[in-house]
Amino acid sequence: MTTPESNAATEVGSGLNEEEVRRRHILPKALVVGLVAGVVASAFRLALAWAEDLRNHQLGGLHGWPSFAAWTSLGALAGGLGLWMVRRLAPEAAGSGIPHLQAVLLGKTRLHWKRLLPVKFIAGVIGIGGGLTLGREGPTVQMGGASGLMVADWFRVKAGGGERKALISAGAGAGLAAAFNSPLAGMIFVLEELQGNFTPVVFVAAFLASVSSDVVSRLLVGDKPVFHLEAMPAMSVNELPLALLLGLLAGLLGVVFNKCLLGSLDGFDRLTRSKWLGGAVAGFVAGIAGWTMPHLSGGGGTLADQAIAGEIAVGILPLLLIARFVLTMTCYGCGTAGGIFAPLLVLGALGGLLFGHGIAHLSPAWMPNPESFAVLGMGALFTAIVRAPLTGIVLMVEMTGKYDFMLPLLASCLAAYGVTEWLGSAPIYDQLRQRAERNAA
Repeated sequence: MTTPESNAATEVGSGLNEEEVRRRHILPKALVVGLVAGVVASAFRLALAWAEDLRNHQLGGLHGWPSFAAWTSLGALAGGLGLWMVRRLAPEAAGSGIPHLQAVLLGKTRLHWKRLLPVKFIAGVIGIGGGLTLGREGPTVQMGGASGLMVADWFRVKAGGGERKALISAGAGAGLAAAFNSPLAGMIFVLEELQGNFTPVVFVAAFLASVSSDVVSRLLVGDKPVFHLEAMPAMSVNELPLALLLGLLAGLLGVVFNKCLLGSLDGFDRLTRSKWLGGAVAGFVAGIAGWTMPHLSGGGGTLADQAIAGEIAVGILPLLLIARFVLTMTCYGCGTAGGIFAPLLVLGALGGLLFGHGIAHLSPAWMPNPESFAVLGMGALFTAIVRAPLTGIVLMVEMTGKYDFMLPLLASCLAAYGVTEWLGSAPIYDQLRQRAERNAA
């Protein structure tokens, strides 16, 4: 039995108080969580890259009606099969999975990692690899959290204690770190979005897991930033008012995005209760988009790269922005496995580039590099939708490697946050979690 005298002896003899002892004991477990989450995230990332390359190379050589039939058939099959797997085998694997993790950490539901991990991984590869306009980052965060619980079971951590939740949170941060090569953003996301507060144990666990996961990801996938902006010059102080204006517009778009996303989910629920039909419809629509322009479907990483590089013709930017918005609403609304991180970043990049070219058309001297606003657009729209400004700022800095973008990112992200706060738009993951709780009641 632990006595006050033994506690005092521990503090005097080792220099560790009770909180520090807990942190010391969680370190090896958090390290293992990071390593496991890094392997899972890297495997998921590589599998999706292989599936996307296979899809584009195999179908890109077709022409005419055979090409149309192949794109739409593949999309419908992938969407239907992915949705069937989720609804039949692991309903909690639907969507990005981040709202489910929030509910787990709040003690409102349970996390069944043995069924979640394989279903989320396979259904995600099938759906996103088949062309659905969804992201891998949300699923990676959920699988990271599931990896944290798996490691907790390996170490026989007692149920009902805070240590299990700390390891789940650490795994979620590790998943985000591995998805974007962004360890600081992974840690901040845990504290800002999942936990909503700062505790030393969670901080230490999330930090160690995110760093170790990032190391694994860099070894297995590569250590370059997600976006390559070496040749892009730094933004001047004179462009800060434009960054603020872009943030205000992104805030408005974020409010519209959240309302439309919830409306899309409700619409699919009203139209069909089938375990596969909604996914087949969404996949068919995504197939039409892929047939029209291959990079329009899927996660959209290539499209974001082109926007940041300024390689997209100005005349088609509005069409691409509208098309990606509609595709995101359709594909996420069907309820299959896939997130909104990547789609919203693509929308932010396209919207920011369109804004930059619009200002350049009015005053070329005031806007020497319109593509730099694609970076600000991504951070601002992420902040408006997720309501996690610190994560958005750090994420964009780590993804681009452009630390001199910190000041304009601060301006645009905080402006976007202010608009959503003023309009009373709740964070999207909170809204999705509350919607799931209402449907389950």
